[in-house]
Amino acid sequence: MKSRENFRRKKNLTIEDYLKGILNSDITILSRAITLVESNLPEHNKLAQELLTKIIPYSGNSIRVGITGSPGVGKSTFIEQLGLYLCEKGHKVAVLAVDPSSPISRGSILGDKTRMERLANHPNAFIRPSPSGGALGGVARKTRESILLCESAGFDVVFVETVGVGQSEILVRSMVDFFLLLILPGGGDELQGFKKGSVELADAIVINKADGDNLNLAKITMREYQQAIHYLNNATEGWETKILLASALKNIGVKEVWEIIQEFKGKTFESGVFQVRRREQTLEWFYSLIKETLLNSFFQNPKVVKILPELEEKIFAGRLTPTLAVEQLMGEVKNENFIGNK
Repeated sequence: MKSRENFRRKKNLTIEDYLKGILNSDITILSRAITLVESNLPEHNKLAQELLTKIIPYSGNSIRVGITGSPGVGKSTFIEQLGLYLCEKGHKVAVLAVDPSSPISRGSILGDKTRMERLANHPNAFIRPSPSGGALGGVARKTRESILLCESAGFDVVFVETVGVGQSEILVRSMVDFFLLLILPGGGDELQGFKKGSVELADAIVINKADGDNLNLAKITMREYQQAIHYLNNATEGWETKILLASALKNIGVKEVWEIIQEFKGKTFESGVFQVRRREQTLEWFYSLIKETLLNSFFQNPKVVKILPELEEKIFAGRLTPTLAVEQLMGEVKNENFIGNK
């Protein structure tokens, strides 16, 4: 036991240490591996990519569920109840709860481990709150890698919780199999503003907090959404969006949500839609990394670093339009291979 503790506390772990720990479902090693892939240090990135290459054959064996909803809808309570239900059924549940970052400290504002205390203490569960660090839509840039690590550690259900603002839903939709939208009773009023929003992305819509005085209002909201979805495209080919009532606080409807997720996986796997989505998401990930790499390389280019402040001043002073500034900037670098230049 002592040698195992010493191994887990080693300052620098080798690829073999990480791989062995993850495949043995060592939560401490898994946490350190996620910290490694989240790091922006070049030496950590190199080690992380080596590790990810080795664990890929062990990943992919989970159902990935994205969960979104506006603040106050009860996401954490719902995830905890569903997670506890699954853990008691023998599943291993990982929750990647992506918090909005403080604009000052860049640290997490929310603390999902404190909001899901019972689930966090369950031996079959793993909760990882990760600050978004300003990433688009509040979704951490390395969430996809974290999913692979959790799957390789034996977690067969992975929840990705988004903050429910901006473009976060679209980003989470691009990395999960099943997308769940939580709304409050009375949320039917929001339908007036829905065009290409969260509803069209959802494979299931849950009216949460459907209990007590809210129950009748929740039923009305449910009917409004049932009527509305007929005018929207299905989020997943061959699957009609399900709408149901639930109360995470009273533990009502939680079991039914899981049954819908299982039904979804069975139907889409049989039709091949499940596998196609996974492949498409991997390619989308690939191309998003290309864009990110090119953008970073561009702004690190010495010519760009030198010219940019001058162009900004001209724009502020009204001597140059943004369009002409871009053309001038691109003219300076178009004949240069700026990728990787320092």
